[in-house]
Amino acid sequence: MLFNSIEFLLFLPIVFALYWFVFNKSLKFQNILILFASYFFYGWWSWKFMGLLMISTALDYAYGFWVASPNPKKAKLFLWLSIINNLGILAIFKYYNFFALQFQNGLELLGLNTNPILLDIALPIGISFYTFHGMSYVIDIYRGQQKPVSSFVDYAVFVSFFPLLVAGPIERANHLLPQVQKPRSFNYTQALDGLRLIIWGMFKKVVVADNLAIAVDDIYSDYNNLNSINLIIGAIYFSFQIYCDFSGYSDIARGVAKFFGFELLLNFNNPYMSKSIPEFWKKWHISLSSWFRDYLYIPIGGSKAGRAKTVRNVFIIFLVSGFWHGANWTFITWGAIHALFFLPGFIKKHNQGTITEQHVIVQNLSILFTFSIVTFAWIFFRSQNLLQAKNYIGRILFSRFHIQDFLNWRSQSTEGSHIEFLIILILFATMNKVKNMNSVVIPNTILIITTLIFGMFTNPANFIYFQF
Repeated sequence: MLFNSIEFLLFLPIVFALYWFVFNKSLKFQNILILFASYFFYGWWSWKFMGLLMISTALDYAYGFWVASPNPKKAKLFLWLSIINNLGILAIFKYYNFFALQFQNGLELLGLNTNPILLDIALPIGISFYTFHGMSYVIDIYRGQQKPVSSFVDYAVFVSFFPLLVAGPIERANHLLPQVQKPRSFNYTQALDGLRLIIWGMFKKVVVADNLAIAVDDIYSDYNNLNSINLIIGAIYFSFQIYCDFSGYSDIARGVAKFFGFELLLNFNNPYMSKSIPEFWKKWHISLSSWFRDYLYIPIGGSKAGRAKTVRNVFIIFLVSGFWHGANWTFITWGAIHALFFLPGFIKKHNQGTITEQHVIVQNLSILFTFSIVTFAWIFFRSQNLLQAKNYIGRILFSRFHIQDFLNWRSQSTEGSHIEFLIILILFATMNKVKNMNSVVIPNTILIITTLIFGMFTNPANFIYFQF
């Protein structure tokens, strides 16, 4: 079920009404309702993957008790079983075909021709998110940072809470579970903040991201016939498309959660205003980057094992992060690019401590340079394969640079002349550091009207991160 669909507009008020007016006297029944609603929300796409979600949830619920064993060997055994179980699910459904094809390519280099056995299965939506929920819960118990939850319903709500189930943010047990377990009462201010977040998220997704998607798709599908300025514009458009698409989802998720008395983790914090790649990763997809920091980077040594190992660990984190997004060399390359530009600033700050404040001109140039690097890396993220990314970048570097060609293309494009205006609106709101809609300069009514005008319910589009 899409947030930007008529089905969700019917689903949300029904669940809201039952939650606050029918089951408001019982926390137990409120949580059962949330769990049922979450499974219904997930099953709207495909009921055949409901079993996988339930089995994964049940296994990690059980692992939580076993990992809490006072016997260190038993605890460690079940910790690894949980990790293998979750990574095994990802390996089968998300990565098996990729590795099978790479193995075939390796054999062909040796002169051996084989037909790889490929799995004809769809990627379960949200699999990368709910498996990470389960792993973090079990790992936290093993570390003594979390106690096993006695109620299966409470744990299942933590894993599958419908606002964040399919695209995050990736919650931590010590943040969300206490909210699940304590009584909740309706808070008008919290609900109003939630409504404003939903409106803002819908605006970013439906009005900005979906309209940018039209231009981006046109450019990437015809890049061989376009010149460098068109392709640069296409890359910039995608930077804002993916930001508005993903942060829009996160805003809606946080807003919907507030309707039910929950506070979710902040996932974006003005990332395109970053002055360096390390700063960018403190502000972009915060829940994922912090997850990799706490559950992978620090356990393999972090930055405390010397410069060489620090470099190694940073590359591991970014390559794994890229691979988390998809089984394609484009994502791995995207991660490698970020690692290369992350390291200089990270090592400098690690060695020198706090960096002194820069002059405003230097700050703005740093923001522009960081955005340029991020945009360049997005080319690999958006491309279907490395060859397309290589050719796209090659056309930018070596094709003619005529402004008239861009103007001609712009006048013939199907998305109209509103895109740059929409980007300016997003930038203006971002530079004003709008954290909720209380202080936003764009009136809510205008956001609603423009969202409806640009076809919110006529052809709802998937969110980009659903594929991950």
